[in-house]
Amino acid sequence: MEYTKVSATAFEQLQMNAGILVDEFTPNTGTIGNILGATTGGISFSTNPEYEDFGEDVDNVPANTMQLKRIKSYDPTASGNFVTVTASLAKMLSGAGVNTDGHIVPSMALSVADFDDVWIVGDYSDKNETGAGKTAGYVAIHIKNALNTAGFQWTTTKDGKGQFAFEFHGHYDIDDIEDVPYEIYVKAGTTT
Repeated sequence: MEYTKVSATAFEQLQMNAGILVDEFTPNTGTIGNILGATTGGISFSTNPEYEDFGEDVDNVPANTMQLKRIKSYDPTASGNFVTVTASLAKMLSGAGVNTDGHIVPSMALSVADFDDVWIVGDYSDKNETGAGKTAGYVAIHIKNALNTAGFQWTTTKDGKGQFAFEFHGHYDIDDIEDVPYEIYVKAGTTT
C-alpha cells in the first residue's frame, strides 16, 4: 500500500468543470471580464514548444544532451467549440476583419487590432466559492496576442445546436520578443 496512496491534499488540488474563455482576468482579485461564449466538450490547451538540439550533429556528443538543448519558440494553443456566438466573437473567429454593427467583413491583411488576449479560467481546489470571507481557487491561462488561425467554422446539425470551432494561437510581440506569449496562474481558494 505504500505506493498506491493518494496524497491527503489530492482532492483540494483538482481542477473542476470545463472552465470559461474570457477577454480579461485579474489574477490578484480573481475578477473576470466578458465571457466570450458558452462552449461544449471542454477547452484544450497546449504550449507546443519547438526545441533545438545544438549537439545532435556534434561528434562524440549524444543527442538530447541537456546543456545543449534550447527552446526556439512556443505556440500556445487553445481549441474547442463555442455553442453561442455574438458579432464580436464572430469577428474574432474570422481572424482578420472588421465588425460594423454585426456585419463582419473579412480582410486579407492582418493588423495588430486583430490580435486579442484570451484567458482560460477554471475552478480549482475544494474551495471554489466566493462570498463573505471566501476567495475562489482558480487555474488561469493568459494567452497573449491570440488569433484564431483556423478560420471561421460553423457546423449545424438537424434538430441540434450549431457549433463554432476555435483554435486560438498566442503570438510573440516584436516590441518585446523575449516575452513568451502565455502565462499560467494557479491559486488555491481560501476561507477565513
